[in-house]
Amino acid sequence: MIGFIVAGLIIGALARLIKPGKQHLGIVATLLLGLVGSVIGGTIANLLGTGDIFELNVLGFILAVIASVLLIGVAEAVAGRRHHTGVR
Repeated sequence: MIGFIVAGLIIGALARLIKPGKQHLGIVATLLLGLVGSVIGGTIANLLGTGDIFELNVLGFILAVIASVLLIGVAEAVAGRRHHTGVR
């Protein structure tokens, strides 16, 4: 479980480094997006037959980072829409 959290934080941090621009996300949001991205990446890698979903492998890691970058984009769009419309 601790390994999963550390991996999620690393994946989220890498995704934030890859995504251009400044993201207004705290460490908890980064962790959560990294965790969700790692589950998505692990699931896709598992479907491709590279190993178990919770098993660390290169393809799963790469897919997790890609999924996290996409999730950061979605989170920014949702946050921007709330900020733009004045909804909190």
